[in-house]
Amino acid sequence: MDTSSLFSLEGKTALVTGGSRGIGKMIAEGYIAQGAKVYISSRKADVCDAVAEELGPSCISLPQDVSTVAGCQMLAEAYAQHESSLDILVNNAGAAWGEPFEVFPEHGWDKVMDLNVKSLFFLTQALHNPLKSAASAGSPGKVINIASIDGLRINPWETYSYQASKAAVIQLTRRMSARLVKDHINVTAIAPGAFASEMNKAARDFGDAVGSSIPSGRIGHDEDMAAVAIYLAARSGDYVVGETIAVDGGVVYGHAADTISP
Repeated sequence: MDTSSLFSLEGKTALVTGGSRGIGKMIAEGYIAQGAKVYISSRKADVCDAVAEELGPSCISLPQDVSTVAGCQMLAEAYAQHESSLDILVNNAGAAWGEPFEVFPEHGWDKVMDLNVKSLFFLTQALHNPLKSAASAGSPGKVINIASIDGLRINPWETYSYQASKAAVIQLTRRMSARLVKDHINVTAIAPGAFASEMNKAARDFGDAVGSSIPSGRIGHDEDMAAVAIYLAARSGDYVVGETIAVDGGVVYGHAADTISP
């Protein structure tokens, strides 16, 4: 059994949306450390460019708003100017919205569903050919969707469209995997828990307090996220299809059910 290159990404190309901060940046940095050439995309060009420069010559900035189908197609076209094939696509760009049920707005619903669900599907569709061209039975392509544990369980906040969108990502991952595995492309998902990021300000600003309620006793580290993303992207994940992995320190699966007395 040769495990020496099990987690290597040498010679691979990856595209990470929302790659300029938070979970996307954690994944991009991990891929670069494993030898991949990584293209990062985000809506703000100046931030995307600065982070690509920070991460080094193996990181290339492709700024683009992918909240529309046209934006997804433009990103695919921009990528095609650099590469003819794609080994790994990480659909990480996302948004959240929280307001009380009585006043939750349509634009808050649409913004989240468009970016978190619709763009994920249509960007993968736009990059289908470069993904297929790099894939084979012995070395499948990888599409990794970033869901959330909020798609697996109810959180205490009124983030209706966000929770619906992340549950949709998990089911869409399964459906896409059933189709794309025929092209030797494995579709999987990661459901993060508490990681310090702009989207999860509580974990970022009050990490110790948030961590105290997690079975593992802490919030996630950058390496925790990078490790799972590397596992799915590398040869180590070649036989994983349609699965969603919760990376949350036990929040979803590590809590014992409360006992209800008769």
